[in-house]
Amino acid sequence: MQLKLIRLLLLLFTLSPCLLLAQVNTDLIALDINVSASKAIVYTMTAKAITNRAAYDNQPNFINKKQLAFSAADDKGNHDIIIYNFESEKFTNLTKTTNTSEFSPSLTDCGLYVSAVTVEEDGKQRLWLYPTNFGEPELLYDDIEPVGYYDWYNNKAAMFVLGNPNTLVYPYSKSEVLTIDRNVGRSIKRKPKSSIITYIDKNNPLEKEDGLIYPILGFDIEKRTHHKYGYTLPGKEDFIWLNQNLIMMGSGNQLYFKKANEDEWTLAGKVGISGYSDISRMAYSRKLKKLVVVMNRVSP
Repeated sequence: MQLKLIRLLLLLFTLSPCLLLAQVNTDLIALDINVSASKAIVYTMTAKAITNRAAYDNQPNFINKKQLAFSAADDKGNHDIIIYNFESEKFTNLTKTTNTSEFSPSLTDCGLYVSAVTVEEDGKQRLWLYPTNFGEPELLYDDIEPVGYYDWYNNKAAMFVLGNPNTLVYPYSKSEVLTIDRNVGRSIKRKPKSSIITYIDKNNPLEKEDGLIYPILGFDIEKRTHHKYGYTLPGKEDFIWLNQNLIMMGSGNQLYFKKANEDEWTLAGKVGISGYSDISRMAYSRKLKKLVVVMNRVSP
């Protein structure tokens, strides 16, 4: 048990450097958003807390037009995958484990599973598949670990593998696991309607007055070509794609977007909900026209 706790603490430090400093007190905030081909407007007055407790509710990802999956800590510090339904406003445990912890949920390409990075009882961090019909989970890649983050293309996962440095890999086959890049950031995102996996390159930052900015790069899985999409906001590394053309990031309580082929970030809105600060991870649903952001709880 002590070994498992030590490894879990190491995982939390790696998966989110600010997580323990914030005492894992994060909530999910939902907002209405309007996204066009060239612009995003966040209706900040619609901000509503989905979760509201002094614990870790984080890593949101939409799995269909009405449900959101996220990782949540219980009162013993174990992490499970929770499903939130926007129509019923109810929560359901997809996992409820005592000897493992599950992080970074995502829907697989086939739609039959919610995948998650699972910290196993012996401390291994591997990618597991959890059937949406609540069947028995399946281990996906037995020999690729420790996995931190990932995204899907063609029923295979491009994975951020923890190490010194952290690497981004893609398993074309059992015998060909390609290392796409080294020293990458934690955001691994497929560009919508494409075969391009995007990520942050931490090798070549630029120094600005308010912090370092990092290149946002892409790798085309099919063509095996590299692409550039400008730079991050200063000191930030959580981004999402709103569509094929727009990238969004948060800084403090503000949300910004930019066109993929341009450098300038534009303010989309400020989240003024009381008791919260510091936007990190995000999830977007085109069908619901909803944006979900993770924010730190502020002590009164």
